[in-house]
Amino acid sequence: MNPPAAGPPPDGSARRAGAPQGVTDRAAALAGTHVRAARPVGGGDISAAHRLELADGRRVFAKTRPGAPAAFFAAEAHGLRLLAGTGTVPVPAVLGAEPGMILLEWIEPGPATPAQAERLGRDLAALHDTPAAAYGTPWPAYIGSLPLPSPGAPDPPGTPATPVAPTGPGTPDPAAEPPPEHAEHAPASPDDWPAFYAGLRLLPFLRLATDNGALTPADTRAVERLCAVIDQVTGPPQPPAVIHGDLWSGNVLWSAGERAHLVDPAAQGGHPEVDLAFLELFGCPQLGRLLGAYEEVRPLPGRRGRVPLYQLHHLLVHAALFGAGYGAQCGAAARAALEGAGR
Repeated sequence: MNPPAAGPPPDGSARRAGAPQGVTDRAAALAGTHVRAARPVGGGDISAAHRLELADGRRVFAKTRPGAPAAFFAAEAHGLRLLAGTGTVPVPAVLGAEPGMILLEWIEPGPATPAQAERLGRDLAALHDTPAAAYGTPWPAYIGSLPLPSPGAPDPPGTPATPVAPTGPGTPDPAAEPPPEHAEHAPASPDDWPAFYAGLRLLPFLRLATDNGALTPADTRAVERLCAVIDQVTGPPQPPAVIHGDLWSGNVLWSAGERAHLVDPAAQGGHPEVDLAFLELFGCPQLGRLLGAYEEVRPLPGRRGRVPLYQLHHLLVHAALFGAGYGAQCGAAARAALEGAGR
């Protein structure tokens, strides 16, 4: 791409060959300046993404999802701000959000180096040592395109209890206000974790995956058996910690700088082993160095035996979203978790 001319075009419009005009217009309104150039970039399975060059010289990342629930990108913004507020892991700065769009700082990508992986391992250990007020979130949250339930959180927009709010340019940014606080009786004791994990991270997605035919009856029964003895398999007591919540390798942004950044979180109060197990599920560059550096700072005795248990949440999410290709893996993970606990 040729360098943009200095200043915005005379008519104030962007050079929009790389993005729809509606995207650049909305991004310009959020950024407070004109968009001079745009090109599409990878942004995941459910959203479109563009790299934008602004008239003031900034480069930003715009992610859009037409028809998204009004709180969808607000949840991402809350999650990024939650992670940033810990001071432990680098994340892109949130420049603005509105229904259907989020605008973020552009992070120049780079190779996955051993040094970045080791630093990320230490950063994750520090993140997971950060206490959360309770398990889950006090705002409507999502994992992929699916609602992610939490006790006391409002129902996600689009459910019968919460209609979808109007969307479009000029709609108030629901992420601009401080995020709500957890309800007074939100689950915050380590004793609450097994029931929270089974009741709000496994069974809702088991129902979705079973309803869409992704699991066989035998695999469904295996997950149900695991949930029935969940308090015997979750490991040592773990108070709620701040976690990324959707930490597969695609949400690790290896940068051209010194530190990898985390993106696209489902950030919440949870169990650190969920993050680590998901990193292992589909593989991650420099994974051995990353985990080795993590465990030097924050050792987790017995974690290997709990990996199937803590991969099961994301396997069920994938089965609910993408169907039977993940169903057998759900059953296998449930059986492995039961066997690892001697059940």
